[in-house]
Amino acid sequence: MTHSNLILSSIFASLCASTALATIDIPIAYLEMEVERPPVLTNLDPIPDDLGRMGAALGLADNATTGGFMGHDYSVTDVVVPLGEDWLEAAREVLAAHRIVVVNAPAEALLALADLPEAEGALIFNASAETEALREADCRANVLHTMPSYAMRADALMQFLVTKRWTDLVMITGQRPADVEFATALRNSATKFGARIRSEKEWDMSSDMRRNIGQEFPVFTQDFPSHHVMLVADEAGDFGPYLEFNAWEPRPVAGSAGARPDAWSDRVEAYGAAQLQLRFKRLADRPMGAVDYAAWAAVRSVGEAVTRTGSNDAGVLRDYILGDKFELAAFKGAAITYRDWNGQMRQPMPIATRTALVAMTPMPGFLHEISTLDTLGRDRPETACTAFD
Repeated sequence: MTHSNLILSSIFASLCASTALATIDIPIAYLEMEVERPPVLTNLDPIPDDLGRMGAALGLADNATTGGFMGHDYSVTDVVVPLGEDWLEAAREVLAAHRIVVVNAPAEALLALADLPEAEGALIFNASAETEALREADCRANVLHTMPSYAMRADALMQFLVTKRWTDLVMITGQRPADVEFATALRNSATKFGARIRSEKEWDMSSDMRRNIGQEFPVFTQDFPSHHVMLVADEAGDFGPYLEFNAWEPRPVAGSAGARPDAWSDRVEAYGAAQLQLRFKRLADRPMGAVDYAAWAAVRSVGEAVTRTGSNDAGVLRDYILGDKFELAAFKGAAITYRDWNGQMRQPMPIATRTALVAMTPMPGFLHEISTLDTLGRDRPETACTAFD
């Protein structure tokens, strides 16, 4: 063997050795609590059983594309806790084997998990709970949020309405806790951006409206004052979709129904989103939902942090994700980052109907000294979160 061949062989052996040393495993758990779904007026749009799980699966596939070249071996283990079974026991078992967990569970269950001794030092992503308190007084340093809060969604909608100068509003609210929280966020946002909710009504959730929608809604909405838009806080989709074309006045509907602000919409096509939508539909055989997108963003955030740091340590990854060098291309027209004061993922949010994208927020003209994305939701000076100090 010639001298040059010996040198090349030595270089090749060194590269192979360094590649072997660089190989790391990144086990991620997707932990879901099964919850009882409230009855609604129609079953035409059922909630998919795999909502969220398919988003994490797509994130895993995307991570594997880059990870395969770098010796990074990603895995996602799905754990669904059936209705009525011990959530905390399941959480302990997951945390014993995984330090990175994507959670699809109500706020109370997420907090109980985050407060377990086994969760200390873990990196937990909230992919479904929108409760504002999780980003405020009840924030936890080991929890990051890829799902936007109710306040972020309300601010997105109100920016759009104010931009259109549709500032005289009325609102119908449901009685479930999520409805109450979203209605509160809408009120706060209206005050924040200079709109006015002139009148409110609460919908009686015990009413049997299956055969009387066309007769009851006009009467129910007849005494509303003159307004530009009717807001609806009905997060379960019980009565809100029926307000369109059944109210007394022919006005747009927005909020939980009609023009809806959310983490994601299958109507988004720009910024390369059409390709993401297509890949998800091939994987799941259905459109991508908001929880799917939040779970995908969580897994992809881990992938981006591992690629940049070369580490699988949860603490190292958390610090990098919250740092000013982290960015994630997320098919929304702006790089995704995280707020270092409460762990919330900054993100543009679409406002869409069932058939078309209405707007991508934040809207032009709403300025911020650091990031216009921080015009959506609680800003640093307003936060009550102290866990990240």
